[in-house]
This record gives sequence, C-alpha cells and structure tokens, in this order.
Amino acid sequence: MSSRMGPVELLHMTVFSQSFSPCGRYLAAGNNYGEIALFSLSAALSPEATRLSQKPVLTFTAHEGPVFCLLSTDCQLLSAGNGEVSAWSWAELIKKNVKPVWTKRPNYKSSLEIPEINAMIINPRDNSLVIGGGDNNIHILDLENGVFKAVLQGHSDYVHCVSVREREAEILSGGEDGAVRMWDSRTNQCVHCIELYKYESCARPQYGKWISCLTTDSDWMLCGGGPSLSLWHLRSLSPTSVFPLKGSQRQATFHQDLILTVGEGPYVSHCLLGGDVKAQIPCTPQSLNTLQLNTNSTEHRVLTVGGTSNRIDVFTNLSYRAFSLSF
Repeated sequence: MSSRMGPVELLHMTVFSQSFSPCGRYLAAGNNYGEIALFSLSAALSPEATRLSQKPVLTFTAHEGPVFCLLSTDCQLLSAGNGEVSAWSWAELIKKNVKPVWTKRPNYKSSLEIPEINAMIINPRDNSLVIGGGDNNIHILDLENGVFKAVLQGHSDYVHCVSVREREAEILSGGEDGAVRMWDSRTNQCVHCIELYKYESCARPQYGKWISCLTTDSDWMLCGGGPSLSLWHLRSLSPTSVFPLKGSQRQATFHQDLILTVGEGPYVSHCLLGGDVKAQIPCTPQSLNTLQLNTNSTEHRVLTVGGTSNRIDVFTNLSYRAFSLSF
C-alpha cells in the first residue's frame, strides 16, 4: 500500500516510533511522513516467510506531521503527531479498518501554536495518559472520560521524554532545558529536579544539556541526551554508573541484567549495570530513534529498532540482526 512512495521518499524516511499489539502478533511503526505501518510478526517470523512477509499488511496516514510516538493500551493504539493524539482500535486495524476512535488536543495556551507531542506513557494508577511535548508542559488525559485533567508546568523548554514510577505515584519528565523533573502524580507538584549537566561525571558541554531519553525501573532511572547516559539511584538522587557511549542516546530500556540503548550510531549498545559497554550490535539505519522489546507474546519475543531508514531491524536473538521489516 505504500508503493505510492517514490525512491526519494523511501531514502529520506525516518522511523520515530513503534508499538506492539496487545496480543504481541503485530508491530505498528510511525514515520516522518505521518504514516503508520502495521507488520504481522507471525508472518515475518514463520518458517515459510518470504520477502512479502516483511512488508506491512496495512499502511495509512494518521497525522499531518511525523508520528513521534506510538503506545498500545489493552485494545487501542495511541498515536501522536503535531499537537494531537489519536486512538485506533487494534481489532479494527487488524481488519484493515482505518478510522480513529477519537482524536484529542491538549489545551494549549495559544491556538496558533501546534506543539509536537514527543512522548506518551500510561499511568496505570489512575488510567491516565501522560503527554509531553513542545509547549514545555506535561498534559494528563483521563482515559476513562476523555478529558484533560491536569497540566504539569515547570520545564522551561521542550519536554522530550516521560516515564512513570508506579509504586511511588511519580511521573518523571526530561526536557531540552537539561532538567529531569519528578512529579507527585496525586498533587501534580514537582518534588525533585535533577539537572544532569551540572554533574561533572555526566556533563558533555560539547553535546549540549538536553535530555532525550528517560526510563525508570522502581528505584532506578536511566537518562541521557547531551549528557552521557547514566544510571541513577532515585532514593539517593545520585548517579551510580555513567556509560561511555558516543553521541546522544534516544531510547534505553532495562532488560534482565542489561541495559539496551540506541541513539546516534548504527548499533544497539548492550551495557552492564556497572557502567561497562558489553557489546554493540550493528543495525541497518545509520542513526536510531526507537527500540522496543515485545513482551506481549512469548512466541514472538523480538527486539525491534528503527531510525533513519525505511527498514526496521528485527532481533530474535540479542546478539545479531535476524532480518528487517520495511515500509
């Protein structure tokens, strides 16, 4: 369905976001042209797979600008682009019915600005959607009744990433201003602010101070961007490991006793919690934006990564790329 794309568009494609279906059999990916492609993992991973099995089963235009983030709930795929979030039914998409269930815009201060939405995460505590974006604010959408119920204000520049610490009822956000803010999700007040670029062990003034990736695992936080990717203990609010990776990291995740991370450079880095880089596994795109582990299905347990290419690399084993899906 994306045959209307010429070679120039394919050459300049960037994949910004990915999300696995709740059943784990499909992968959705969003690109810089506002398109979402749906891939069948069961077809691509089957022993009878052909080149065709690595192409989308469905491609559709979801937003006018790039699809910066994708996120799945129990039955919906949420997508965000410039200024708006749309929800699509997974059951309908699998039947190739493309119609948003709803589209919502946060309450922006000015009707003229259309800030990009850079990050979304579900807060399971109150079934709300936490949205971070270009208006420097974090907007909270109550998914039960579809209304925006709060705005967290404090960042002085773009919000790039958000994460949730469920047990502590905290929301974490990282921005262009170099700050990681920790918010109490019950009161919507900022309880801590960590400025990474002020810590000598993490600072890399030559890259800038912005925070481009952030993830949490109970008492631990991984974050980086201009400053080096670092592991923080959130009770003591101090960095325990700093990873000697080049360039800025755009997405990182905890996986068993490893940290997997992608950013500038054509590889997935495997880091040990103590700070060592154990391996760097080559990828197709020259620069990477997104990595996702499919934990929704044991049968289709894969790692997928995307970036400055129309190809999404699939790893069935963390040590090498098995094949690529392509728009």
